[in-house]
Amino acid sequence: MADLKLARLPDRTPIKLTISVLPELNQRLNDYAAVYASAYGSQEPVAELIPAMLSAFLENDREFMRSRAGR
Repeated sequence: MADLKLARLPDRTPIKLTISVLPELNQRLNDYAAVYASAYGSQEPVAELIPAMLSAFLENDREFMRSRAGR
């Protein structure tokens, strides 16, 4: 096999999670979606924003990233 620059792609099969949130958090998520739509001119459902929000949160948690690097 050729020595490709691009490594084999990881599994990208989406995994569906179901969560319950308190009414206050639900309202804040809806408010965030409204601000997002205003900022970018594109309305996205909260369910589409949450994965990006969680990813950004985890990537910016320095202690979490340090602990993962040690594995």
